[in-house]
Amino acid sequence: MNVAVTNIGRTGYADAWELQRKLFDLRHFGMIGDVLLFTEHEHVYTLGKGADQNHLLATDEELTRGGTEVFRIDRGGDITYHGPGQIVGYPILDLSQYKTDLHWYLRSLEEMIILALEEFDIEAGREEGITGVWVRGEKIAAIGVKVSRWVTMHGFALNVNTDLERYGRIIPCGIFHKGVTSMAKVLGREIDLKDVHQCLAYAFTAVFGRPVVSVSNEELLRTVEERSLEKV
Repeated sequence: MNVAVTNIGRTGYADAWELQRKLFDLRHFGMIGDVLLFTEHEHVYTLGKGADQNHLLATDEELTRGGTEVFRIDRGGDITYHGPGQIVGYPILDLSQYKTDLHWYLRSLEEMIILALEEFDIEAGREEGITGVWVRGEKIAAIGVKVSRWVTMHGFALNVNTDLERYGRIIPCGIFHKGVTSMAKVLGREIDLKDVHQCLAYAFTAVFGRPVVSVSNEELLRTVEERSLEKV
């Protein structure tokens, strides 16, 4: 069974969230197969179900001036930042076709990112008791998911060429004593996002054991529209 991989490009958070919800719903009904979305968001802070509002340090004036939106959403985890130069991955998977174990799924997402970073000679790993991927004690990728009836949504955010100053106005993931980093910071140069997309797709196949097939954004949206009409 193939997994459709689609890069939906630069998106506002609300638009990508709505697309996720449609795919999530269709996957529940078995009307589509598994999908892996890649996107870059416009500047946004998102707070998970258990997030502490006090971990958002920016004032309303700062948010307006910086063009940064804020969303409280239905994933696990605390507060994080998404923005240009960061690859956000949203796997819409039916875990009953893999393994019905949330811990396994989170560790598998971490492993996928670790393997992809190896292709850039970045040695990444885990921190005990904290979900995510780390390089030299700093977080390079955050993970927060929702799973319902073993179908997944939300996912991971990998800092590639991310403006790390944006993390200065939050307490990322509610962790006070750890910093954040990016591939560009580690390597001292900007990285082509397309190269990272490709490595992540290869790593997905290596970890989840499913081949991936590239599907255009237009084809994906057409499928969502057609299947949604069938469901009605």
